[in-house]
Amino acid sequence: MTPIDRRRALRAGAGVAVAAALATSCADDGGPAPAAPAAPAALSPTPSPGRARDTRTTTAAPAARRYPGQPAQITHGPRDGDRVALTFHGAGDPATANAVLAEAERAGARVTVLAVGDWLDEHPGLARRILDGGHDLGNHTRRHLTINEMPEADAYAEITGCAERLRRLTGSIGTWFRPSRTQYATPLVVRLARRAGYPHVLSYDLDSLDATSPGATAVTRTVAGQIQRGSVVSLHFGYADTVAALPPLLDDLHRRGLRAVTTTELLS
Repeated sequence: MTPIDRRRALRAGAGVAVAAALATSCADDGGPAPAAPAAPAALSPTPSPGRARDTRTTTAAPAARRYPGQPAQITHGPRDGDRVALTFHGAGDPATANAVLAEAERAGARVTVLAVGDWLDEHPGLARRILDGGHDLGNHTRRHLTINEMPEADAYAEITGCAERLRRLTGSIGTWFRPSRTQYATPLVVRLARRAGYPHVLSYDLDSLDATSPGATAVTRTVAGQIQRGSVVSLHFGYADTVAALPPLLDDLHRRGLRAVTTTELLS
């Protein structure tokens, strides 16, 4: 074998090793392994040390869109229909997140997940898991800081930082933007979200208070007692109360003739 042939063989062997390592990483994350390593998109940030990296290529996910007649900051959908939107703060233990999704799907419900960018870095396979379940996936800032109190440049970086992660994982910036640590965005944050590609900020008209860990019965009672047609409900991944509250809550909605759908479906 000539020296040139030897160098070619070594390069080919290295390529196989890299592909095998990526396949193992993706399999550990719960998603399908790629046939070969894919180059990251141009806007992809460099992952922090020790965090998982997902370079799978997938069909582009639905992107944010403008809804004529809807305000820049949406709190609820039509009050004359039979639909409601259950929206989830996307962070916390991935096992709990998967349990919430499984309970929703078991009841034929679809939800909206507003994911924190750092959480997506740590659990990249959940982005595709959410979309493959028929759910909406959106942006809840990169680090989940108090965005309304941040300087303009920092607030914009929080929005675009999560948007870049969503684009890297799904092919789009996501369907919605929700500000972090607040129900309502300031006019400045609304403008920054629009600049980043989100025509609307997604707020809500009903807080389940599940993040206070009041117990599953209290979560169900709060939502069932206040929900209206067209309501957008704020809930969270990462809390056992939320998982336990979901089946009786969905049963209650069904008895009342209400359907839990994605926010996109709610407003379509």
